[in-house]
Amino acid sequence: MVAQVIEVSPCADEADEQRSLDAYLETWPHESFGLPEVQAFKASLLDHCDLLARENGAVLGSGLAALFVGLPESPRVMVTVPPPHRGLGAGTKLYSALSDWARERGLETFEAVLADNDRDSLAFAERRGFTVERHEKGVALDLTAIEPPPVEPPHGVDIVSWADRPELARALFEISVEASPDVPGYEDETHEPFEAWLAHDMQGPGDRPEATFVAVAGDEAVGYAKFSLSSTDPTRAYHDLTAVKRAWRGRGIARALKSAQIGWAKANGFEQLKTTNDERNTAMRRLNEQLGYRPWIGRIFMRGPLA
Repeated sequence: MVAQVIEVSPCADEADEQRSLDAYLETWPHESFGLPEVQAFKASLLDHCDLLARENGAVLGSGLAALFVGLPESPRVMVTVPPPHRGLGAGTKLYSALSDWARERGLETFEAVLADNDRDSLAFAERRGFTVERHEKGVALDLTAIEPPPVEPPHGVDIVSWADRPELARALFEISVEASPDVPGYEDETHEPFEAWLAHDMQGPGDRPEATFVAVAGDEAVGYAKFSLSSTDPTRAYHDLTAVKRAWRGRGIARALKSAQIGWAKANGFEQLKTTNDERNTAMRRLNEQLGYRPWIGRIFMRGPLA
């Protein structure tokens, strides 16, 4: 009997990209997004590597390394082998090939991302010298079981849709520049320039101006909150970012923005909202709990060596 050989190769076309995404979604079945979002994500990167592991033509798993513009020395890697195909060596082959890609670029370590309910993947990473760097706790809100909370901004502040105030794009960028370094886990990431941020963070296939809400005090935008929407699942949305200028925090603006999002999502037929927050982000985690969000699958970020 001739032993089957696992072959690893880059995604050659859109069909391969879909196969890679299918392996990811089979490994992370709690996620919901389509190929347009994947392709937009890749377009925002400094560099990337998307691989498939096959045995006799059948896909066993996929591997992605992403090099972000704001973190050019810290590639993020995801090795996604669905449970039915584990133990055959596909994960090891993908990890080795991604390591070769990183080494060719002079990179020395990986940041790996795992679902926090995937014990097998955690053990796989730990055996290869990865250690936990941070943990984003997941929460979800069942919109079918709640009534939207009232939108009650502080006196002098109005909550509006970005679709109604498109001229605020530059102001939203300034809020993002100020607030992003305050998000635990993202302190070291360099912010993109305005045009790149606008294209990648606000005008992608998962972004809709009517699903982005802005807190306005007079002529000043002081905070905003946006969703990341799925091209394949119209019932679930992900909270992308809730940001408030430092001088305006502690007044209930984040609660008002999030309440506006909940009301919009329920009115537009969504059934579930999800998000993750670093376990150190106690203020946002407390707010989510008060609004009715309950524990859900989160993400573990690990740091480790190349193969």
